[in-house]
Amino acid sequence: MSQHAFQQQLHIDAIWRQSRDEAAFQAAITRTVPAELCRQAQADITRWEQYQATPLQSLPAMAAAAGLAAIHCKDEGPRFGLGSFKALGGAYAVALAAAQQPGGMTVACATEGNHGRSVAWGAQRAGIDCVIFLHEGVSPAREAAIAQYGARIMRVPGSYDDAVRACAQVSTQQGWQIISDTTWEGYEDIPKWVMAGYSVLAQELQTQLPQAPTHVFLQGGVGGMAAALMCSLERTWPDAAMRYIVVEPRSAACLMASARAGGQFRSTPGPFDTISAGLACGDPSRAVLSLIYEGSQMMLAVDDTAIKHAVRVFARPAGQDPTIVSGASGAAGLAGLHSVLAVPALRQALALDASSRVLLINTENDTDPQAYRDILQEA
Repeated sequence: MSQHAFQQQLHIDAIWRQSRDEAAFQAAITRTVPAELCRQAQADITRWEQYQATPLQSLPAMAAAAGLAAIHCKDEGPRFGLGSFKALGGAYAVALAAAQQPGGMTVACATEGNHGRSVAWGAQRAGIDCVIFLHEGVSPAREAAIAQYGARIMRVPGSYDDAVRACAQVSTQQGWQIISDTTWEGYEDIPKWVMAGYSVLAQELQTQLPQAPTHVFLQGGVGGMAAALMCSLERTWPDAAMRYIVVEPRSAACLMASARAGGQFRSTPGPFDTISAGLACGDPSRAVLSLIYEGSQMMLAVDDTAIKHAVRVFARPAGQDPTIVSGASGAAGLAGLHSVLAVPALRQALALDASSRVLLINTENDTDPQAYRDILQEA
């Protein structure tokens, strides 16, 4: 990757490329999430009894102020009543795992909150047992949101990555089926099911957007959502020249670290000093690194000041733009857009101009209500 490092008073780190290798990108798409898996997930999930497409919100006042043709935000807050896009992935993977073992099973996962809620809900739907591993920093509100679906909670000292390792160790000992949205050596199939579930987003966008976006801002984390959306959007609009921008918290920019290493696995040790709980990950998903490296035109690492500002902008929009309730992780894409618009060099690198059509994904609503209120009260 031809890279430029950047850091200035807004506390942004950025790397970008002028062009990408399309052949390498398309090959990475085929390897990462097979098209047939996505088609099956879309067919299955859209038949669930509670299925409803989430709204796509148009933000014309924001776009006009930024000098852009359009900004749209796919709002995943209402997804299955679980508050986040994660409802599509974990629950779907549980359904597939349960179907393969009809005699009953126990599923388990580590989570910052939203993925575990999806897995617990999926286990309740399938009538099977569920154990969720939470690290010590997960809020009581997120724990309660998971426990309401009948899951057993196990608290683990340390970070999210420590909870992932504890889940893997205990599940192996107990014979539980891990339902993770991140991959490691020898564990790749189920995370692909999770990512296939996320492809429902692109299926819905195909009917909701009048035309393909030119720029797509995607949250980082372990990389599963960003990879799934890159794969799915490329298949939805194969002839469109979409630019993908991946946004992470500065203290947990493991995807950027891996990109700087040419798409090779690099861990970020922490501590993860960020309010974006869903993005506070030090170990990226190994299976998606090549795709994200090949597909991203820019990677951004932003601080919490930018993320909090984005939460408040969604909550208190200009003009006639709709209000969007967004948690910190959900607003990271908008924080990335604001950061790019504030720095001429970054805006120019992305060719963001009056013809640009930007797509944001609000990945979660106020899944931690007190944390959300605290952000709004800071202004």
